[in-house]
Amino acid sequence: MDIRYFDNSATTRIKEEVLKEMFPYLSIEYGNPSSIYSIGRNAKRAIEEARKKVASLINCKPEEIYFTSCGSESDNMALKGIAYKNKNKGKHIITSKIEHPAILNSCESLEKNGFDITYLDVNKDGFVNLETLKNSIRKDTILISVMFANNEIGTIEPIEEIAQIAHKNNIIFHTDAVQAVGNIPIDVQKMNIDMLSLSGHKIYAPKGVGALYVKKGIEFERFIDGGHQEKNKRAGTENVAQIVALGKACQIAEKNLEEYQNKLRNLRDYCLKQIKENISNIHINGTTEKRLPGNINISFEGIDSSELLFELDNLGICASGGSACSSGDNNPSHVLTAIGVPNELSKGAIRFSFGDFNTKEDVDYLIEALKKIIK
Repeated sequence: MDIRYFDNSATTRIKEEVLKEMFPYLSIEYGNPSSIYSIGRNAKRAIEEARKKVASLINCKPEEIYFTSCGSESDNMALKGIAYKNKNKGKHIITSKIEHPAILNSCESLEKNGFDITYLDVNKDGFVNLETLKNSIRKDTILISVMFANNEIGTIEPIEEIAQIAHKNNIIFHTDAVQAVGNIPIDVQKMNIDMLSLSGHKIYAPKGVGALYVKKGIEFERFIDGGHQEKNKRAGTENVAQIVALGKACQIAEKNLEEYQNKLRNLRDYCLKQIKENISNIHINGTTEKRLPGNINISFEGIDSSELLFELDNLGICASGGSACSSGDNNPSHVLTAIGVPNELSKGAIRFSFGDFNTKEDVDYLIEALKKIIK
């Protein structure tokens, strides 16, 4: 049975160009980047070339990129690194109620260690209120962390405005951009972003590699001890093949960004139009305007999402009930709860997220399946 994959927000299939680029570093180019002989130098050179490609995608300096194992590690490194480095200045951090678990659970961990966290409410579309943000700032606020785009409902936050508010108050601003990087244009210099997290497996690179952008001059605590890799901020022998793959994926994303956005937006809009025309009692969750181009989050009234996902899977269709990082949790989505979706509708919520390998024919197959199952 053919697989029709509509869960690209959870992970993406590795592109052939990316696989080809990384393969030598799994075989003949096996040197340790810290070694001084030729195959070690080759590995080190490959890492630095990848660093340039990642930096180019978000318009920063290569030396401002730190490679990690994933977006969650990048989030942890940012929040905990800044918190512990600046604890003598203050222990107050501001974030939102709809963040990824990597942020929310990092904040919970920091709370247990004496930090004070303010969790901002969002409106029905998932947007942070800028006036509420301003009013939440205190003399001891050291960090604001608000995600660039939500992983469940696709809402794109007013990042430039949030960064301006942070800087007017001499506060560091971090954004979890795991869902946004490679999907929409990001310029960390223009947007005045201090720190940004990204992940490889959301942009057609393998799982197990990510990066953290840290603006030059910002100091943060390291929390993995060992060697002096990544400018003495993240110990451990570098995962060369994965880093090379991330660099290639970022290079492809930068080159094809506008075309890619248009493709996803067209697929999403076509799918949404077909759902509206063929299925009644549906509710769109989140904004229809400032939204990731490939994201649909929709509640089917009177339908249990787990049962619907099971039936879709039987027909070879992959979708999601929300964040892949929250699978197995029977509680309503914290994101849908935060935007005011009633529990009975939250239980019927499905996320369809489109990618480069999707086609219009895939969408037609999905619509026919939905019509059959829901009837």
